[in-house]
Amino acid sequence: MTREEFNQKKEMIFQFISSKEYKPITVKEMRAVLQVPAKDKRDFRQVLDELLAEGKIYMSHRGRLKPVVENLVTGKYMATKKGFGFVRVEGEEEDIYISAHSAKGAMEGDSVQVLLSGRSRGKRREGEVVAILERGTDIIVGTYSSSKSFGFVVADNPKFTKDIYIAKADTKGAVTGHKVVVEITDFGSENRNPEGRVLEILGHVNDPGIDILSIMKAYGLPEEYPEPVMDEVEKIADEVREEEKAGRADYRMLQTVTIDGEDAKDLDDAITLEKEGDIYHLGVHIADVTQYVRERSPLDKEALKRGTSVYLIDRVIPMLPHKLSNGICSLNQGVDRLTLSCMMDINEKGEIIKHRIEEAVINVDRRMSYTSVHKIIEEQDEQERKEYHELIPMFERMYELAEIMRKRRFSRGSIDFDFPESKITLDAKGKPVDVCIYERNNAHRIIEEFMLAANQTVAEEYFWQELPFVYRTHEPPDIEKISELNAFVSHFGYTIKIGAEEEVHPKELQKLICNVNGTPEEALIARLTLRSMKQAKYTVSCEGHFGLAMKYYTHFTSPIRRYPDLQIHRIIKENLHGKMGEKRIAHYQKILPEVTAQASSLERRADDAERDVEKMKKAEYMEQFIGESFDGIISGVTSWGMYVELPNTIEGMIRVADIPGDYYYFEEEQYQMVGERTHKTYKLGQKLRVTVDHVDKILRTIDFVIAEDEKMEEAEKIRKGNRHGKRKQKDHCQQ
Repeated sequence: MTREEFNQKKEMIFQFISSKEYKPITVKEMRAVLQVPAKDKRDFRQVLDELLAEGKIYMSHRGRLKPVVENLVTGKYMATKKGFGFVRVEGEEEDIYISAHSAKGAMEGDSVQVLLSGRSRGKRREGEVVAILERGTDIIVGTYSSSKSFGFVVADNPKFTKDIYIAKADTKGAVTGHKVVVEITDFGSENRNPEGRVLEILGHVNDPGIDILSIMKAYGLPEEYPEPVMDEVEKIADEVREEEKAGRADYRMLQTVTIDGEDAKDLDDAITLEKEGDIYHLGVHIADVTQYVRERSPLDKEALKRGTSVYLIDRVIPMLPHKLSNGICSLNQGVDRLTLSCMMDINEKGEIIKHRIEEAVINVDRRMSYTSVHKIIEEQDEQERKEYHELIPMFERMYELAEIMRKRRFSRGSIDFDFPESKITLDAKGKPVDVCIYERNNAHRIIEEFMLAANQTVAEEYFWQELPFVYRTHEPPDIEKISELNAFVSHFGYTIKIGAEEEVHPKELQKLICNVNGTPEEALIARLTLRSMKQAKYTVSCEGHFGLAMKYYTHFTSPIRRYPDLQIHRIIKENLHGKMGEKRIAHYQKILPEVTAQASSLERRADDAERDVEKMKKAEYMEQFIGESFDGIISGVTSWGMYVELPNTIEGMIRVADIPGDYYYFEEEQYQMVGERTHKTYKLGQKLRVTVDHVDKILRTIDFVIAEDEKMEEAEKIRKGNRHGKRKQKDHCQQ
C-alpha cells in the first residue's frame, strides 16, 4: 500500500469514528464492521496506531476506540510511591491529579492521554488515564531476589511500585542481593506485575561504589565514550601548535590567573585585570573548545548527547573526554592555551563602556584556589602573601572591581540566593565520613561577578547582531505563586509589593532576601522564594533573566562542561571569520530549537541525579546516628508531616502520626501543625530538637521523631498550664 492510499484509509477510519452515528467499539469489532480482509489486518492496525499516536482518537480502559473530545489532554505522568500521581500538561501551570485506580498502569515519565473529570474538593483538577502514548523508560535499576523457578526485581525508584517478574532464563546468573539493570519486556496491567530481563549485573548491593553506579544507570548517564570518539581524541595534539596561534590576539604578556576549587581539573576560565586611571581593563578568557570539537564530528555528537558534565560527589562524568577537559582545553598553568576572550573596559561606576570578543592565546601565570585568594586578601596570611606577592595588586583590584559591579547589579534588583551547599566527604570505600556546609567566600563571588559580566556582554552583542543564538532565560514568576509567598511571609512581618499590572519586580524579592538576612527564618524564606520562581532554561529568543535582573543573558563561560556554551562559541567564531552567511544562518535557525530543548532537559537530568546521590549519601551518613538527638529548624510543613533541617544541611521528616501528645492537623493558611486539644503549634522556622528514628538509604529518606527532652519540656509546660488553670478555677469558686 502506498503512503497516499494509507492516508486515505486513515482519513476514512477517522471520519467513521468521529461520526455522530458511531458507538465506541473494540478493534476486533471495528474490523468486523468495516469488513477488513485478513490480508489487510496489519495495515488496519497500523492506521489505528497512527491515529492513537497523533492523539486524534483514544482507547478506553475497556479497549473501545473513541474520538478525542475537548476534555481530553496529553501530558507527562508523574508517579508517587503511594500509587496515585499527577499529569503535567505542557503550557499549563496546574497539574492533574490521578488516583491510583485511574492511573491504568501508567508509570513515571510516561506520555499519557487523560480524560478530565472535574475538580477534587474544588481545588485540583482530577482525571483518568485513557491511553499510554509512549513509555517514559523501559530500563529499571533495582535489587534482584531469586526463588526456585523465577526471580524478581524491586526497583530502586520508589515511584515504580510493582516488582518486576524475571523468568529463570532471563536472570543472566544474578543472585539475591545483586544490583541489576532490567529491561521491561511487558509492562503488565493493574492486576498483573510487569515482566523483564536482566541486561547487566552491576555488583552486590554492598559493594563499594555500586550505590552511585546504580543511580547513574537509572538516569541513563553515559560512562564510556564510543570508539569513534576516542579515535578522534587520539589524533588531537597534547599541546597547542604554532600554526593554531596565528591571527589571534596575543595576551601571553598579561598577568593571568585561574581561580577555582582545590580539586578542580577542568579549568575553562582565566582572568586578567589591569587599571588605567579610572578604567578597569577586565579580560575573561574562556577555553576555545570548538578549536578541537568540530561540528557534526563524533566528539560533537557525543557532547550534544551528554549535554553537560555531571558531578556525583566522588566522580565526574565529563561532557568531553579527559584529554580535552583536563588537557588541551583546560587553561593549565604555564602552557599556551587558545581562548575566546571577552575584553571589557569598565568605569568606576561598574558600567561596561567598551568591549571586544576575539580569538586569543594566553599563558596562565598561576593556578589559584578560592581558599588561597581569600587568605591573601581577607586573612592577610603572611605565608600565602609571600608565595604570591607579585599577584597581590591584581587580587586587590579584583576585590575592588567586583564590589563595584556587585553593587551596580543589586541596584538593578538582581537576587542573590547564597544558599549553604553541602560538602560530603567519602572514605576510600565510598562511605560518607562527614557532611558539612561548603564554605563560600568573597573569592567565589569575584569570579561569579566577572563571569556574569562576560555572559551579559556576549548576549547583548549577539542580540543586536540579530544572529541565531542560544540564550539563558529565566522567566518572571507566576503571580499566583508570588501571592502565595506574600501570604506566607506576612506571618513574619514581611510584604512583597505587587504592581498594578499584576507583576512583581525582582527588586521586591531582592528586598525580601535582604530583610531576612541573619534572621532565624532566613534559609526557609529564601528557599520558598526560590521555589516560587520558574526554572531557568535555554532558548533561541532573548527573553531576559528575571533572577539576575538582566535583559540580555547567555552561557558563554563554560564550554568544557556545558554544550550551549560550546554551541555559541561556534557561532561567535564563524561570525568573527565572516562566515555567517544566509546558508549558515538558516542552518542554525533549524538546529538551535532542538539544541536548546535537549540541553535544558539534560541539565535537569544532571541536577536530579546529583540531588539523588547527595540525598542517598546523607541518609547513609545518618545511619550511624540512629537514636541520637540534634537541634534543627522546621523547614517544611505539610499535611503528612514536618521537615526538619539540621545545621549541616541534612533534612529529615517527622510524620504527623509521630507528633506526640495530641491529634495534629495541618493548617494550610498558617503553614503550621496544630494540636486539636492542646492547640500546640509547630511552625515553619521554629527550632526543634529531634532524634534520628529510621533511615532508608535506598529510598533516600531520614525519619526524625521529637526528642525526649523536648517532649518532657513540653509536658512540663502543659502540667504547669493545667495547675495554673485549676488554681484560677478554685479562686473563682471561692469568690
